[in-house]
Amino acid sequence: MFERLEIEIKNYVAEVRLNRPEKKNALDTIFFEELAAAGEELQGNENVRAVVMYGNGGCFCSGIDTSALMQFASDIEGMRAELVQRTDGDRGNKFQRPTVVWQELKVPVIAAVEGVAFGAGIQLALAADFRFVANDARMAIMEAKWGIIPDMGISQSLPQLLRADQAKELIMTGRIIEAAEAHTLGLATYLSMDPIADARKMAADLAARSPDSIAGSKALVDQLWSTGREQLVLEGELQSKIVGYPNQLETVMAQMQKRPPNYK
Repeated sequence: MFERLEIEIKNYVAEVRLNRPEKKNALDTIFFEELAAAGEELQGNENVRAVVMYGNGGCFCSGIDTSALMQFASDIEGMRAELVQRTDGDRGNKFQRPTVVWQELKVPVIAAVEGVAFGAGIQLALAADFRFVANDARMAIMEAKWGIIPDMGISQSLPQLLRADQAKELIMTGRIIEAAEAHTLGLATYLSMDPIADARKMAADLAARSPDSIAGSKALVDQLWSTGREQLVLEGELQSKIVGYPNQLETVMAQMQKRPPNYK
């Protein structure tokens, strides 16, 4: 039983619903744990041939909840240690597992994005194989706002979708982009009037096909476009040299106090 997720399996399709609508499905520490656990649980389920993921309340995910940020920051040295901790097969640290686990599924994962997908939210959406994005949705790699870098598995997804200059610009500026631009850039697979319905339709179609063929097709493309799991380690190492140091703390204080930052 999950506290932040609703999971329903029917006709070989698992629907994974982010269920914290009062907070626009912002990710707290419970969410982090449950997303990782749910992905692991579905990985071994023979009754699942496709996954649809979306947020309840008309919003995919607004990013990391400030309560989680404060909790992580309360033990900054411990956080830095966890960022550089390696796992068997470099399957991601505790901050990466909630997204990387969905990339590891052998079945296709389809995200239906409504409202916003900011920060951690866009990294979760990019972990899916396909994204149906509402015409009025907005997306942003927003970590620059807090003086950090995106480190939730984006090294595994972004190189498959964007040119290097496009990726740098979105990461460095953290600017919000509209759905049409997201589609032009390749972050949205399709624009949709009803992303959830379209995601369900695609999932049903894929679930009706040979599971061996679908799994093989996903593995083929993923390996052809693979950046290597060493990049997950790089994410953590780079973040550990940024988070909690003076310029990052000054970025946060400037945001909170609504003033220009004073960097050294």
